[in-house]
Amino acid sequence: MFLFESIPWYSALMWVVVLIALMFFNEVTRRSKWAGIAIFLVLPFVLTVAVWPETAGEGSSTGTWFHWVKVYSALAGCLGFMAIRYVKGWGTNKYLLMFPPIILAINIMEAVIRDFQVYSLNGMIDGVMMIGGPWNIMNGIAGILNIITISGWMGIVISKDKYKDMVWPDMLWFWIIAYDLWNFAYVYNCVSDHAFYAGAALLISCTIPAFFIKKGAWLQHRAHTLALWMMFTMTFPAFVGDSKFAVDSSHNETALWVVSALALAANIAVFIYHIYKISKHKRNPLKVEVYSDLAAYKVIAQSNK
Repeated sequence: MFLFESIPWYSALMWVVVLIALMFFNEVTRRSKWAGIAIFLVLPFVLTVAVWPETAGEGSSTGTWFHWVKVYSALAGCLGFMAIRYVKGWGTNKYLLMFPPIILAINIMEAVIRDFQVYSLNGMIDGVMMIGGPWNIMNGIAGILNIITISGWMGIVISKDKYKDMVWPDMLWFWIIAYDLWNFAYVYNCVSDHAFYAGAALLISCTIPAFFIKKGAWLQHRAHTLALWMMFTMTFPAFVGDSKFAVDSSHNETALWVVSALALAANIAVFIYHIYKISKHKRNPLKVEVYSDLAAYKVIAQSNK
């Protein structure tokens, strides 16, 4: 196959199980404050002390600095977003509302740094096959553009329903798709043999809720599903590496070129559109929403008043 080696039926079925499990636990933690505290605070504390030093130690496929930073930054996002949602006054404090875009930008930049680092790597490293090349630079640039086009954080609101979701109306479908393409390319470039699950299933698990379950809450969905996946892979690193369900990348350089080129093209397109909207309407993206005139924005904003 082009992107991956052969995908047996049981791996395809497990892909669906992973997707459904991530969406299910995202909904559980979205709907219950106490479930969120148990899964994103209590459980990671136990795992950090009793499990991860063994399962994610040096030499394992999740024993790199990136995996450790990623799991804790994702958890910090989950807990920070919960505080904004549930602590009185936090959801309207403009300084505290800087946290969501900052943690998002940090998470993207972590991956950009890793892409640039992998550019000079080749061979089996920490149990993962690395094939560095120009595609890493292309995708790193796509990630930087993705950061630049983050906008409308001053318009973040807490939904008025009983779930108190953190809603970001200016984060619309085209930015999310550009992010998904960039992030899939990052995983495919840097953790290629994990991309079947950590790339495709993980990204779809937060995109479906953002488009069909709770619109406007993509970042909340992303933080939850990412933290859930990182905790799982830190605990069971063999699942995506040595288990019967693992699906290896094809390690095809043409595929590496294609996924990074698509990510870069999509993010260039969003960047051009972003600049166009700012220039046309003379909007400061640090102070006001850039896309407030679009129908998709209005649907989200109106449903969360």
